[in-house]
Amino acid sequence: MAASQEHIDASTPMGATLVDGGATFRVWAPGARSVHVALGGVAGYTPTSADALLEDRASHHWTGFFPGVTDGTGYRFWVMGEGSGPKRDPWARELEFGDHLDTDCIVRDRQSYPWHDAAHVPPPFDDLVVYQLHIGVFAADDDTGRDVRAGRVATFLDALRRIEYLANLGVTAVQPLPVIEFRTPWSQGYNGTDLFSPEMDYCRPAAELGPDLAEVNRLLAARGHPPLAAVHLIGQVNQLKAFVDVCHVYGIAVLPDVVYNHAGGNLDDQSLDYFDRPAHQDESNSLYFGSGREAGGKVFDYAKPDVVEYLIGNARMFLEEYHVDGFRFDQVTVIDRNGGWSFCQDLTDTLRHVRPSAALIAEYWGEHRWKAVTPTRDDAGMGFDFGYSDGLRDAVRGTIGQASGGAGAHVSLRGLADGLARPAGFPDAWRAYNCVENHDLLLDADGDHRYPRVARLADSSDPRSWYARSRSRVATGVLLTAPGTPMLFMGQEFLADRWWSDDPHRADLLIRWADVMGGDRHAADFHLFTRDLIRLRRSMPALRSEGMNAYHVDEASRVVAWHRWVPGVGQDVVVLVSLAESTAPGYSLGLPRPGRWEEAFTSDRYDHHPNPWAQTNAGGFPADGGPMHGMAQSGRLTVPANSVVVLAAPDRIG
Repeated sequence: MAASQEHIDASTPMGATLVDGGATFRVWAPGARSVHVALGGVAGYTPTSADALLEDRASHHWTGFFPGVTDGTGYRFWVMGEGSGPKRDPWARELEFGDHLDTDCIVRDRQSYPWHDAAHVPPPFDDLVVYQLHIGVFAADDDTGRDVRAGRVATFLDALRRIEYLANLGVTAVQPLPVIEFRTPWSQGYNGTDLFSPEMDYCRPAAELGPDLAEVNRLLAARGHPPLAAVHLIGQVNQLKAFVDVCHVYGIAVLPDVVYNHAGGNLDDQSLDYFDRPAHQDESNSLYFGSGREAGGKVFDYAKPDVVEYLIGNARMFLEEYHVDGFRFDQVTVIDRNGGWSFCQDLTDTLRHVRPSAALIAEYWGEHRWKAVTPTRDDAGMGFDFGYSDGLRDAVRGTIGQASGGAGAHVSLRGLADGLARPAGFPDAWRAYNCVENHDLLLDADGDHRYPRVARLADSSDPRSWYARSRSRVATGVLLTAPGTPMLFMGQEFLADRWWSDDPHRADLLIRWADVMGGDRHAADFHLFTRDLIRLRRSMPALRSEGMNAYHVDEASRVVAWHRWVPGVGQDVVVLVSLAESTAPGYSLGLPRPGRWEEAFTSDRYDHHPNPWAQTNAGGFPADGGPMHGMAQSGRLTVPANSVVVLAAPDRIG
């Protein structure tokens, strides 16, 4: 099939794109003497003039139209020049199953998947409760419900077997660790090599799709949607789309983790690294990368317009072709440090134009963190919506660690109160992206333990003791009632107490689904606690609003309280936290208004739920004691040991 310039113009997309009668190809290769398309693969291939692309000398983009190309056609570029040889398309939407180091690209019809998510509306930013997970080790059951994760990488379709669970939990978004192709048997995903191709190990070959197709169609039917045909699950593109589609059908947004600060570690000779130049001869002569190094990989060269186009095009692809709802941008600090400030501005401006509702979350640890969430106008900021914050995380973990020292230990509740404050310079409280556990903190990489999970932080001797359970409820309770956007790490919602690993052979570090499904009473109770508190957060506007005042700190009694409200409206809520090891009856507390205050939630009910010994306030108590703690009124109540209590004025639910 001879190449021509039919269908080619200035708007021809990069990569391989199906059009009437065939496909267009476009690739950037400024150092090439010629570029050819090896249709059907490179086995026995010899470049000819018939399959050569034409170079635009101004842009160094090589283009051509090939008739007869259809969905599923394999191809590779063949570059002639100083870096001659077969090359994968950096913009390839899919790679063939097989050898990670010698694989063809696959042409895909980007419009063929029959989406079911037309009614999906992403949650408002202030209603986000995010669940971070790793596809490869999250969940995998066989048809009998038996856990089959040990020894194999789990898939996108495996993860859907927990979608009903996540919907019931009440989270409004999932944040998968990176899902693009990496060249190792398993990985966290931060060593990606082919940014436009879903990780093949997270997908299944067509011959193995029967049980997954049945499960996906059961999930769709349960929400009143028509089934998928078998062909709609074939290939990595369709399987990732099905994951997003079913998440949306169940009311859950998808915010994938993307890595635009570096690629690799293990970039091979056919990758984008030395695409049109000799491999591994001059480390400073890469096409896509500069001289910076990060996490064993190479930092992108943000001074090159084609690199900027590549990265922004990748994000656009996820929004437009995969319908994702936003992103977590890994280590924006590295991007900024390597000259990527204007790239970040171009990225956020473009994505906001493409999808105004997209949630853009920056992991930025620079000196002036507020600049990540400051608008781009007048070059003031980067323009992301959310910025990672460690103030609350460190305060909660520090306080829980101190409390684990026992009844006589000093617990800095002033530090906890300070950690509730809006991060310096952030224009809105919801922009602070908060967690107390995440993939970085808890990773066990070859025995290199980082930080304990909260249950072990709370009681290192026994992560299932009452001390561990009750203090862990405090940690999660603070996260879900504090200002900011909360993120849970997989297993946190049911008191998981072990580090995690991306290695599926580490069966000892897989989260134990059997625990929450009834094998561990404490895990099941903790799951109910988390679920009900998420529901309370979503039902109380004050817990998602800007009003915040940490007005009472009693370190002697180990009690702290904060007031939440909707500015200009009211709907007052008071959150009371105790890290005392005994109940405080008749505790006097200032309250913002008179009248009967409802005990809307108490964590003490969730120990051996329903806890017959729970220390409660019989549903509420009067605020009739006069001014106290800077508030207009006060009341006396019972404060359970190691607890979170949410008190609400009568008009608090909107």
